Formats: sequence, structure tokens, C-alpha cells
Amino acid sequence: MNHIEDNEQICLMEWAAAQSGKFPELSLIFHIPNGGKRNAREAARFKRMGVKAGVPDLFLPVPRGGCHGLFIELKAPRGRLSDYQRVWLERLKASGYAVSVCYGCDEARRDILRYLELEKANRR
Repeated sequence: MNHIEDNEQICLMEWAAAQSGKFPELSLIFHIPNGGKRNAREAARFKRMGVKAGVPDLFLPVPRGGCHGLFIELKAPRGRLSDYQRVWLERLKASGYAVSVCYGCDEARRDILRYLELEKANRR
């Protein structure tokens, strides 16, 4: 993740914390620390520990609308998905998870709120 993506994610997590009174489920969202630069020794250790290329950045483990939870890949405004990321997103979706690729904090907030509102929409 680059510095722009880092800042967008920090913005998103601060928003989630501020909104957790209205949406308590947001207290469950977490970052999956799969990215980042590491030296070869540390990278090998992390790989043995289960780090896998392409895993999305964030997970909201809250079921909605028939999905088990929401995975979010957060990109910088001009970011691109890697082939590994595409494969992970396809596999997660096929396994019953909602997935979202968001270009910035604002898109991520919008997609999270849409996801959280799915249960209310299904009751109407």
C-alpha cells in the first residue's frame, strides 16, 4: 500500500470509529496487514505465517443481504488491481462474501453504508 492509500485508509478507519455509535457493526472492521515492504528474511517468515498476495485490505465481518461479510480493496484514486487481487476478489465473491474495490475513502464509506443498509432494504 502506498502513502496515498495509507492516508485514505486512515481516513476511513477514523470515520468508522466516529460512526460506530450509529452503526455499532463498524467497530468490527479491520485491516489485513498483507502488504508493505519487508526484507527477504521477514517476507519469508510472513509467508510461512500465511500472508498471501492479493488479499484485500479490509474486512467487515458482518453478514448482510445473504453475504457472510464485506471485503474491501482500497486503492489510491488512480490505483489498479493486480492479477492476484482480481483472483482473490473473484474467489471471495464466489464463496459468499461481498467485495468492493474502492478508489479512496469516500467511495469506501459509500459502499460500507450501502452494505450495512442491505438488511433494512431486504425487510421492506
